[in-house]
Amino acid sequence: MNMEPIGTTTAGTGGQRPRDSGSVRRSPLDLIINQIRRKRSDRRPLGRLLSWASDRTVIRESTETEERVQSPEVGDGEHDIGWGRIRAFLHKLGKDTEKGRINLSHCDLTATDLLELGTLLPYVPQLEQLDLSWNDLIGGSLRALTSHLNHMKWISALKLSGCRLDHQDIAALGDALTCLPSVEVLDLSWNGALGGGALQGLVGKLQPSLTELHLVACELTAADGTLLEGILSPLSGLCVLDVSCNPHFTDGVKELSSALSKAASLKTLRLQRVGLSAHSLQALGDSLQFVPSLRHLDLSCNKGLSGHLPLISSHLTHLSLLETLDLSLSELMHSDIQALAQMLPSLISLTELNVSSNPGAEDTVHALVSALPLTHMKSLPLNNCSLSHQSYTTFVLAVPYLRCVDLSWCKVVGGRLSLLLDALQPSVLQELRLSSCELTTDDIQHLASACRGGFLSSLRILDLSHNSPVGANGWSGLLTSGSQGGLGSLEELDLSLRPLASASCSEWLPALFRALPRLTALKRLALQRWTIEAKEKLQLDHCLKKRNVLLEMDAEERKELVNEDKEMTPEE
Repeated sequence: MNMEPIGTTTAGTGGQRPRDSGSVRRSPLDLIINQIRRKRSDRRPLGRLLSWASDRTVIRESTETEERVQSPEVGDGEHDIGWGRIRAFLHKLGKDTEKGRINLSHCDLTATDLLELGTLLPYVPQLEQLDLSWNDLIGGSLRALTSHLNHMKWISALKLSGCRLDHQDIAALGDALTCLPSVEVLDLSWNGALGGGALQGLVGKLQPSLTELHLVACELTAADGTLLEGILSPLSGLCVLDVSCNPHFTDGVKELSSALSKAASLKTLRLQRVGLSAHSLQALGDSLQFVPSLRHLDLSCNKGLSGHLPLISSHLTHLSLLETLDLSLSELMHSDIQALAQMLPSLISLTELNVSSNPGAEDTVHALVSALPLTHMKSLPLNNCSLSHQSYTTFVLAVPYLRCVDLSWCKVVGGRLSLLLDALQPSVLQELRLSSCELTTDDIQHLASACRGGFLSSLRILDLSHNSPVGANGWSGLLTSGSQGGLGSLEELDLSLRPLASASCSEWLPALFRALPRLTALKRLALQRWTIEAKEKLQLDHCLKKRNVLLEMDAEERKELVNEDKEMTPEE
């Protein structure tokens, strides 16, 4: 077949490379790469050295392929053939195929892979979801893909987080988005180069169909607030906006707040760790009246809330549909919690309130519990809040209604867990986290009793890590209750010790073996810093491998076990 060269932009440069006749010319190192790919269907990341070689690969396409790429009209038969080629491409990268979706996240894609994918896309015009996240080697080469996206009329989700995209990539993406009328989800998170003006490439380019925009950890600055306002203004149907982890955004929140006046359909707003100040809080508070549909508001990890929460709390009364409010890790003061408690009765739809990791909440738990609509509450985490005996007793009043209880790092729980357990309602609690609570053997035995009584039959997550005072009898009793069906819904169990602790699990391990057949839903088991005999470890691995359960143990412990196993006979 006659071959015709096709010019293409080389990654990292702006020039064109000529293409000769023949099939595919590759460098010697690239031939080695292909051999590795053929031998291993689950290709693991090959690193920057191999990417360096791939970026310098000369690729040729036949005249027939070029004609197909230029023609957006693909029949049903050709569509099936196209998916066959996509399947082969995904199989080479160790990924499964799902019609309508392409997921190539964490595949260490190179610029060459991106170009190859681009030439295949016209065969699948009905592609709905494309995920290329966490492929940091494709940064600077996105145009090799976006030039082929103009035929993808059905794409509804495009995810490019963690790809080291630069200004040129965003400009190329913006040009492509003008031709994609169905995109609803756009995720560009963890691309630090977006800050400092790169968002200009998206101004006026996003379609009204967009409902979710994620810009987490993009190094956005105050100046980017104006650009973001220009991007959001036409998006009347936007439902989810996440600009978290942009600590220098600060004053940009004011421009963002003005854009909220046109986002009446917004349901989720995440502003975690964006450097909120008194001025930006005031502007944000004033804008809340324009988003009456808001259901989830995340303001966590903003130390600027300390002493200034009243600037926004008074405006929360406009959010009668608000279900989740996250104010954790914000150094809230006593006055902040008091101001919050005053307006909580107006949040009639609230089901989750997170004020964890705020030591100032210690003496205000009574005010919160008294003001909350307890019958609707599902989660009220108070981990790392330095609770007093009185605060703990008050919190127990909310326990019968909660699906999630997190009191980790609250030492007051140790020796008093029975108070909480006595307040439980059968089959309500789904998550119980009591890490580093100084629990005793008696506490765990009370927990085992609650299991046998059916009070934890719906529990999915149980975290009892870092509670060294618990003896072997406590762990054995708990696991025995699990073997009797008291933990039948459990998916995650964490019994890890403190980082500097170490102890043998041989005494209670038989109880674990008896419990495992009844823990049919278990997916993760954490036993970090517990020591175990080699034979016991082989038996545990055998039991968990059949169930596809993730076992977490210390790397040092695993290394020692491997060395011991080498000395054992196959019969052992």
